[in-house]
Amino acid sequence: MESGTNGTDGESQRVRPYNGAPELVSSSSSRREMIDSSSSFHQANNIETRKESFRSLGNSGSWRYGSISFSRGVSTQALEDIESEIVARAGDDGCSRSSSLRFEVNELHSIENGVGTIPIDLIIQSNICDTSMLNVMSATSPMTSEIISPLSSDAFIYSRDNECSDLQKQNTPGPGKVNQKQAPWLLEYISCLFHLAVFGILGVLLRYILQKLFGPNVSGLTADGTAFYLDLPSNIVGSFLMGWLGVVFKANISRVSDLVAIGLTTGFLGSLTTFSGWNQKMLELSADGRWVVSIVGYIIDTGIVYFFIGFGVWTARGFRWLLSRLGVRNLVRWKVDSCKRHLVALLVLVLMLALLWAMSGALLKTRLEADKSSAQLWLACIVGPLGVWARWFLARLNGRGLGRKGSMKWVPFGTLLANVIAACLMAALATTKKAVNTKRCEIIVNGIQLGFLGCLSTVSTFVAEVYAMAHSKCPWRAAVYVALTVVPSFALGTLVYSVPVWTKGY
Repeated sequence: MESGTNGTDGESQRVRPYNGAPELVSSSSSRREMIDSSSSFHQANNIETRKESFRSLGNSGSWRYGSISFSRGVSTQALEDIESEIVARAGDDGCSRSSSLRFEVNELHSIENGVGTIPIDLIIQSNICDTSMLNVMSATSPMTSEIISPLSSDAFIYSRDNECSDLQKQNTPGPGKVNQKQAPWLLEYISCLFHLAVFGILGVLLRYILQKLFGPNVSGLTADGTAFYLDLPSNIVGSFLMGWLGVVFKANISRVSDLVAIGLTTGFLGSLTTFSGWNQKMLELSADGRWVVSIVGYIIDTGIVYFFIGFGVWTARGFRWLLSRLGVRNLVRWKVDSCKRHLVALLVLVLMLALLWAMSGALLKTRLEADKSSAQLWLACIVGPLGVWARWFLARLNGRGLGRKGSMKWVPFGTLLANVIAACLMAALATTKKAVNTKRCEIIVNGIQLGFLGCLSTVSTFVAEVYAMAHSKCPWRAAVYVALTVVPSFALGTLVYSVPVWTKGY
């Protein structure tokens, strides 16, 4: 087995490739050799295919493919920056493609001890590729018998530029040719919005059904005025499914379609669960003077949803292990990987959304004229997509941090803002409903709360981020993030809702 050289005669030093990855050369005199090696590698392995190997939190091990291995010389700050960005984007990142930053954050612990590898895309996408950061990194071969050789910063940056150039060439059709494999960005963007809208409406419908099924009129397991509020079953189901669809199997779903993965997690599960409804029920308890029940409700309900996302991850990993034992590799081989298939999927979604909105509009008109409370559901289906889109746009703030230096990157500010804003608006509408005190106003306010605000806020994404933080190197961040979400929501809600109730006597 060959080993890297570490002489002082000016010869270029090489780092052996891992799993067929291109050589990274630390000398500018050997760049031609690196270009040839990289070119042949990209002919055999498409960049997008390599990126799929570490798109998920759940695929432990697969993210090592095509990556760089680092020794104990890795900068602690570099690892912390990567981990912060991972936990902040664990639930959503506001992109039309599944983030390649998703993988097990606890894998970074072994990397820090000199075992394991960091995917090159993680480093490229994270803003850590500055010279000062790379100078403290030392690359190692994946085999323990090979000699460690330092990796210069100019070689790494050159490799990054080369890879970006290759990717651009792949996505740029030749003269007179149309790229059949790459959908136009506008088509993909519009398709993403329709995915979010359709799946968001389905989430609203299921949340309403679970409210009625577990509510006082059917099973009686949940009720207003208790810590077990009406939306608790939907938050439990959404958190459990987030462990399956948003953590363990999201990479598998993304191989079929990135947009379906986003629709299921951000659209369906994000709309199935609601933080604003939860916060409002706790506000109503405190406004009635039941402060202890309200505080206990926050603590117990947070523990419940956290348990169920962990239970979902555990059962999903068990199911994946069973599939591997049975020799099942790919459950679905069909992929939405061409412009034609994107157009077909978009057409189906347009028809579905038109049908859902037409049906909701007709039923809303008839139910609202009769002042029936069921009209709130159909109003919620009409305005629900607006909340999903707003939350998806805000999710772009996740992993960005504050200021130019990007401090506190580990805080998902997009999700945080969505939940706090929705909680405040929910409290304001609840106050309006009490002030106006008419049946028609109650139906309209309930519809907006159920649809727009229920979809704007989310528990599934929130608890996925908490789960990622709790399993990171800094588990205390999970408790801080919960406090950053709950305390402002409750405090502002008290000012907007409880104070008028106390002073006006509603």
